[in-house]
Parts: sequence; structure tokens; C-alpha cells
Amino acid sequence: MSIIYGERVRLRANEREDLPKFHEWVNDPEVTHSLALYLPMSMADEEKWFDSQRDPNEKPLSIEIRKGKGWKLIGNCGVFGIENVNRSAELGIMIGDKSEWDKGYGAEVMSLLLRHCFGTLNLNRAFLRVYAGNVRAVRSYEKAGFILEGRLREAVYKHGKYDDVLIMSVLRSEWAKRKKEK
Repeated sequence: MSIIYGERVRLRANEREDLPKFHEWVNDPEVTHSLALYLPMSMADEEKWFDSQRDPNEKPLSIEIRKGKGWKLIGNCGVFGIENVNRSAELGIMIGDKSEWDKGYGAEVMSLLLRHCFGTLNLNRAFLRVYAGNVRAVRSYEKAGFILEGRLREAVYKHGKYDDVLIMSVLRSEWAKRKKEK
């Protein structure tokens, strides 16, 4: 797979030199507040994650934005849990660089991941899980075309309270229609 370019971001393969930044982000309580992570991660954990063998279609990707003449790493994302028979997969994203939050990068990344899912991986459905309390993320996903599919009530316990988990998805037909309208 080659680098996936958007208007302001690009998605590229993760490199070993990205691991210190990922390690920093997954240990930042503000970054992980709305992620499934709840325990500290060691650098050894990050290296094990990086070295784990995966389906090549499920390769995690680094998110970079253009900065001057170069690129700045701001997070990572990926497609995982690909179900070949059902042509379905789950998406995930982490914008770890807090200085780049609330700039619309998440919606653009999700749009690029959808293009990859439907245009490259030939999927029919892409879905994600998001905590109901993560209003910023929900808006970002809706902007990218995701539709609320369901709610798992009080399905996660984090920070001393229960929160609902929303299931949001995009079907190939919806993505194609949206793409045609643009």
C-alpha cells in the first residue's frame, strides 16, 4: 500500500522511530480519556504491538500533517478486525498531538480510511465504537459520513463512571452516494 494523501493529511506506514511518540500519547490521560486504554503502557508494550504479526490489510497507519516543507506526526489510525465473508471492518483513530485537536483532522482521516476501506479493501461496511461522552469525536465521525447504528448502554466503565458506547457505521452504498454528490 502506498501513502494515502488527503487535502491536509497523509496516512503512511508506522515506523519504529514513531514508537516514542506513540508511547508518550498512550500514557497521556487527556489523550486516552476517550480511548479503550486504561492502564499505563511501557515502551516494551509499544514495541510488542509494533512487532506483532498482522494481516497486511490491517496495518496501522501514522497520521501526518503538512508543516512547512515537511510532515508532522500527530497520531495513528487503522482498519482492523476485517471480516472477509461479511466484507466488514472496524476503524480506529488517535490524534495524540493535543496541539492539533479541534482542527478537523479527525474527520479528514476518517474520510481517507473510508476511501481505503471501500476503494482498496473492497469492504461493504466500516464501523467504529465511540464513547457517547466524546461529543467532539461523534461530530467528527458524522462529518465523515458515519451514521449512528446503535447504543450499548453503560457498556464501559472509565474514570469512575459508566458511559454508553455508540456504534457508528458507513455502508459502501452511502459512501458512494456521498462521493457522487461532492
